[in-house]
Amino acid sequence: MSVLQDLLEALRTRCVEVIDLTAPLHSGTPVLRLPEPFANTIPFGLEEISRYDERGPAWYWNDIHTGEHTGTHFDAPVHWVTGKDGQDISQVPPDRLVAPAVVLDFSAESAKNPDFLLEISHVRAWEAEHGSLPDGGWLLYRTGWDARSEDAAQFVNADESGPHTPGISVECARWLAEETSLLGVGVETVGTDAGGAHSFDPPFPCHSFLLGAGKYGLTQLQNLARLPATGAVVIAGPLPIVGGSGSPARVLALVENA
Repeated sequence: MSVLQDLLEALRTRCVEVIDLTAPLHSGTPVLRLPEPFANTIPFGLEEISRYDERGPAWYWNDIHTGEHTGTHFDAPVHWVTGKDGQDISQVPPDRLVAPAVVLDFSAESAKNPDFLLEISHVRAWEAEHGSLPDGGWLLYRTGWDARSEDAAQFVNADESGPHTPGISVECARWLAEETSLLGVGVETVGTDAGGAHSFDPPFPCHSFLLGAGKYGLTQLQNLARLPATGAVVIAGPLPIVGGSGSPARVLALVENA
């Protein structure tokens, strides 16, 4: 059989499982809120056009209203000033939407400390156990934050000092961007940066370094607990919005069953 036929057979027999890493998209989906004077995105919304009625007797459809960076979404380089001359979301090559992935699990640390930051030493220790980061692949950063995704207040986890969510340190973000051959980084939180990253130097280092290096971001992922540390393949499907800085995406993982 051909390689594709082998894959179809593996899917049919569930030797390969498809795992959805996408959060359901609805009006309650948490969105990033920036302080004044910065502008903010709108929440996701549906506006009914017709539903088997006088407006359209045999069909149901809606207009959708949302921002590019709502729910599970894909960040293109042009999203950040450091990548302003890079790809918009429609220019991401299709062969980069299918890539290997590894999962670094720091959910226990994040449960103890919501401001936990991934450091270079953590990644090096993971590599010593599991092997090198994948060339042209995703680093998926598991923090357990997807368990909060249906409660916007818990998901943002803000107090008077701002949001408290786990992320990646400045030094680690720079190293991942400049010293690895990763395609990008995927997280379970509202954005690729830590909740307190507004106060880092530079602010929002994952956005600044990774997008500036032509890499990508995936956010608000779910079900990373169901993926192995190595061996998964991620399929990320953003809308090819011409001129877009990003897009809500359906993100799937292919995983071999033992």
